[in-house]
Amino acid sequence: MRSHGFTLIELMVVLAITAVLALIALPAFSSALEATRAGSAETQLLVSLTQAVNRSALTGTHMVLCPSDDGRSCRRGPDWSDGWIGFADLDLDRERGPDERVFLTEAALPGKVQLRSSIGRTRIVFQGNGGNAGSNVTFTLCDGRGPNHARALVLNNRGGLRHGTPSAESIAATCLDE
Repeated sequence: MRSHGFTLIELMVVLAITAVLALIALPAFSSALEATRAGSAETQLLVSLTQAVNRSALTGTHMVLCPSDDGRSCRRGPDWSDGWIGFADLDLDRERGPDERVFLTEAALPGKVQLRSSIGRTRIVFQGNGGNAGSNVTFTLCDGRGPNHARALVLNNRGGLRHGTPSAESIAATCLDE
């Protein structure tokens, strides 16, 4: 009688080849995933800025975007990686009061994505005309691929966002060593 099937040796060879192929493909997949996450974070930031500009221009009210890890209040510092909120600043103090409604909440960024704003610009205020009060702000965006893939996003006073080159200091403060 003849039996059909694979021998144990044949099965081990196929498993070994599959393992080698998986080890080769895993870093490329991981890199692509981090690039996608960083692109998604950039899009989230752009959508948030656009919503704040539009709301301030339509309502004539100051709107504030700030880092937040609880979805209710602003936190100190330039790290936006744990999420951010947008609210109508009715009393113009740049702090969310109990009667100031949150119009936007963004959750923490996924994976190893990190986002930081310029040191002096932890709150972005849009005036009633849609303009950004204060000087330009630079956001530095990093992901798990490392500092070589860092990018800068510069917000001008009209609410426009453009790409820039991140400084060595902002890369060192934002990017995690992998």
